[in-house]
Amino acid sequence: MKSLHRKLSHLLGVCRWRTMGVTPYQPNGFHCHTLHSTTSEPDPLEIHKKKLFLWFSHLPQEEKQFGGYFSPETMHVDPLILERTAEESAGLLSPPLQIQTPGSPSMTVEQLFEPTDAWSGDRGLNVLLYGAVGTGKSTVVRKLVLDWCAGTTLTHFKLLIPFSCEDLGQLSKAASLRDLVSKKYLHLRKHPMLSGEGNQAKDVLFLFNGMEKMKLDFRIGATELCSDPNEALLPSVAVVNLLRKYLLPEASILVTTRLSALDRIPQKYVSRYAQICGFNDPDRQRAYFTSRLLHQSGETARNHEAHALIELLYLNLQRESQLAAACFLPSYCWLTCATLHFLHFTDAKAPIRTLTGIYTSFLRLNFGGEVLGTRTGTNLPIQEHPNSLMLYVVRTLGKLAFDGVTYKRMSFSEKELEQWIGGKTKTDEELHQLAVFRTDVLDFFLAPCLESGKHLPEEPSENGERRYVFAVPAMQEYLAALYVVLGENKSALEKLTRQVSVAIGQASEDVNAIVNILSKFIPLRIFAVFNLLKLFPKLYEKISSRNKGSIARTMAAEMFRTEDSYNEDVLDQVEQSLLGVHGPQPKQYSEGQPFELYPIFMGGLLHYGNRVLLQQLGCSIQSTTVAQITQALRKYLVRELSKPQPPEELMDLLVLLYEFQNPRLTAEVLASIRTIRLTNIRMTSLKCFVLSSVLSCASPSYHLEELDLSSCLLTHEMLQVLWPAFRHTYNLKLCDNPLLESGTSTLLKALPENQSLTHLSLMHTGLGDQGALELAQGLQHHSLQELNVAYNNIGDNAALALVDACREHPTIHTVHLYLNPLSDVGKQSLYVRGVPKSHGGSGRQVRVLASVTEGSDVSEDWHPILSVIRENASSWDHERVKQQLKVHTQCTH
Repeated sequence: MKSLHRKLSHLLGVCRWRTMGVTPYQPNGFHCHTLHSTTSEPDPLEIHKKKLFLWFSHLPQEEKQFGGYFSPETMHVDPLILERTAEESAGLLSPPLQIQTPGSPSMTVEQLFEPTDAWSGDRGLNVLLYGAVGTGKSTVVRKLVLDWCAGTTLTHFKLLIPFSCEDLGQLSKAASLRDLVSKKYLHLRKHPMLSGEGNQAKDVLFLFNGMEKMKLDFRIGATELCSDPNEALLPSVAVVNLLRKYLLPEASILVTTRLSALDRIPQKYVSRYAQICGFNDPDRQRAYFTSRLLHQSGETARNHEAHALIELLYLNLQRESQLAAACFLPSYCWLTCATLHFLHFTDAKAPIRTLTGIYTSFLRLNFGGEVLGTRTGTNLPIQEHPNSLMLYVVRTLGKLAFDGVTYKRMSFSEKELEQWIGGKTKTDEELHQLAVFRTDVLDFFLAPCLESGKHLPEEPSENGERRYVFAVPAMQEYLAALYVVLGENKSALEKLTRQVSVAIGQASEDVNAIVNILSKFIPLRIFAVFNLLKLFPKLYEKISSRNKGSIARTMAAEMFRTEDSYNEDVLDQVEQSLLGVHGPQPKQYSEGQPFELYPIFMGGLLHYGNRVLLQQLGCSIQSTTVAQITQALRKYLVRELSKPQPPEELMDLLVLLYEFQNPRLTAEVLASIRTIRLTNIRMTSLKCFVLSSVLSCASPSYHLEELDLSSCLLTHEMLQVLWPAFRHTYNLKLCDNPLLESGTSTLLKALPENQSLTHLSLMHTGLGDQGALELAQGLQHHSLQELNVAYNNIGDNAALALVDACREHPTIHTVHLYLNPLSDVGKQSLYVRGVPKSHGGSGRQVRVLASVTEGSDVSEDWHPILSVIRENASSWDHERVKQQLKVHTQCTH
């Protein structure tokens, strides 16, 4: 019975394969001519397309954190792709920014697979697409796969099989090509196109992304020949035989790789070379920015703002600015869009994002999993290699960045680059890694200097030597901060003791064993100097804690150093670096670039979320180190914020606290602050969000004596973001902001949460009659004592209604109404209404400051009114101020 069941099952299986056009092996005596399946099996190719589309539509976390605005559905902008000859590819490689492309037409990936004379029809094409880090290789691959799934490109290939070379490089077990495919794509298991029979493989395109992450060896002695897709091979051997056209010769292959790995594939196995060169002109860059920044929530106001941002960006790019050079790489276009999205489209509902987080995500997106491997054929143990490319960047470019920040320098000569990045290399392997780094990575971070730093007068270089700057200025400050926080600026003794402590931790407490270990690290002639290291672990703990303390002291000193002059707040500086400076140029400073992002990044790097991303990059910041640094920094923050700060510096310190994302620390620091004055700071939604987020960390009992947001360009939309900040103040000043009538209702909705507000100043905010009437109706819900609505275009009737409401209020004792268009009769009426209308009132009077005059005499309140006028004379309407002064002068004479 079981035997019969097995035979029937096999018979049904044979018929199912036949319905899909497949003839599997059939044992003798079993044929299926008349029996047909009654159910239609799904086409494995259609399943493959659907699954590929889902997999390649998946957004990296770095994209998701921006609220879904950046997604694959946004318009794709093709980077420049140029076909190269084998001689061009094998010759001296030019850095991406120096590529000259006069008259070279940009190609598409589809055009690269058009037949060539050099390759016969019975063999598929091998296309090698190469480019430096950040030029857009991964984006092109993702778009290619999605378009093939949608049936819009490379339609002559019935089957596209993408592989990650990083994944293949991790496999150490032999497997056949068909097993490798079915391991990743189960629905393609035993598909006839991969059988090797006939020429079915001509409809197959293999895609190997990131070939530099595999050790391919084309030597016959190292890699055996194989033409059987069912034979078990190491993955690297299978790939080599595919490229040799020994295995599935009819199949076509697309390989992407970095510049340094071009020689891994011999020229005779490559049909076409193509270099991906990024965005070579401002129009491509503008198209990218348009596709990203206009993909908003659909709100008209935001669309208008996005259009304005794109125009400013385009103007800056057309000037051949340093930003245009950086945005040659699509990766920096991404960073620019992410930063502008952060600066301009943050609201109360937005997820928490920080500038440090954006830069950390940017590096994670470009360098996650990247290592500086060894050359083909080297057999060094993996632990002897630098495991992390990012850590190599920190120890070379981070050191250069730190030196530049220390001495306030933004540009570097070629000799300086050689000194800092070349270093003292000894072994062939170190020289190889340095060559790979220079070829693939150096141009990602550094670009030729196109313009002198606006803060730093550059001296002309000797012999016209070209100078280099970091592609975006903030990257120099980020890498310098990472260099410090990782403790890479340790002394030689501190570095030595760290190595020794690891070794001793693996040994016994026997003194002889410890001495033997130490002798491996320290030359015998100076061994006596370090003989005290036998006292481990106590001595090491002291040195280790001293090291962490020095990191904290370095950070504190950099965070709170005193500059000779105060600049715009750091968020405005970031914006200007992206959009350029329009209108009057800012004041030039002779003392050098302030590097104000540098300390802010140091604080942001201590946040757990950023440390997790850095851990994935091979840059580990230990929790114990963070705790010690935070403890040391707390007293500095408390000390500095308890002092009076200029508004720009105070805004930067608030940004620092926000980047920390440490509510407990923030609450402790806020306990020492009693006043926040941000007058004349150009507030944005982001700055409002930063202020609210910081103050939201305070305890419920915490209150500010004063929160002054005068002349900050606040709008009623920003007031909504500021609601949490309004809970914590006794005296709130919103003078000289364009709040208008709509701002009144927004403010009234926010204030009931503050039961301690006593003084509210809305002077010169454009309230008008309607705003004054709304205030009159909503005052009963607040515990105000003094209200200032001077200079608000309020007429007689609205002013009288407001004063009546104040006289009915249980606590309001003073109302400011001067510089409003009040008639003489109206002013007199305001003065004479001294008793509340209702008999249930308190019977007290409310002091009304309506004018410098009272009838033909000078008002007794003229002095405080003139003081206010004098303070604001330069920014207020000159005719209005002149009229008030004239009236006062006439009365006094």
